[in-house]
Amino acid sequence: MTRLILLPGLASNEALWRAQREALAPWSPHVTDVHTREDSIPAMAAALLREHAGPLVLCGASMGGMIAMEAARQAPERIAGLALLGTDARPDSPMMIALRTNAITTFAQGRVREVIEPNIAFAFHPDHAQALAGSYLDFVLAAGADQLIRQNRAVIARPDARVHLPQVRHPVLVMCGDTDQLTPPERSQEIAALIPQARLVMVPRCGHMLTMERPDVVNAVLVEWLSTVIPAVQDSPPR
Repeated sequence: MTRLILLPGLASNEALWRAQREALAPWSPHVTDVHTREDSIPAMAAALLREHAGPLVLCGASMGGMIAMEAARQAPERIAGLALLGTDARPDSPMMIALRTNAITTFAQGRVREVIEPNIAFAFHPDHAQALAGSYLDFVLAAGADQLIRQNRAVIARPDARVHLPQVRHPVLVMCGDTDQLTPPERSQEIAALIPQARLVMVPRCGHMLTMERPDVVNAVLVEWLSTVIPAVQDSPPR
């Protein structure tokens, strides 16, 4: 039986997928927490594959998408489909590495809020920032300094997924907010161009936090796509 696994992004948890749980209920999705327990993207992907048997459909947001792409590299025969939301196949640029390194230093001093709070606006489209900022801040602060340090280091050291994406042969859905400032649309366009069976969806009036900002669009697209990827549930479509 094919399993649907949801992969949160950096410093996030199951709250990131709260608006998707009902829509995706027919697929009995499981939200993984491997990103909280391992120190590198390859180790996170390996743990995910170890902990979930059989064929998998992986739906990853941001860093979760990086883990999903790495799992597809490690065990392509295990992957039935990938949904990649607001993610990036490239390694970090020197400028981004410097920014993350400076943030890690501040996190290590216990000054998490000092880094996160001024940057919340970059995660959202202006239409959604005010309403969602509090929820976003809550789960990032709940992750704590240790998780923020470890996960940023994992992202800095991530492999270049562009090397193996042209070999991907399973269905792939790529989604991105049209005003995403953290993983700009061109990064999603690049991923879709590299994968033979990829479908690209740009979500209007949306920043980086797609599942929170435009759950209406995200849910509709995911339900339609999953119905073609996991045929076993087609007789019992979501209501």
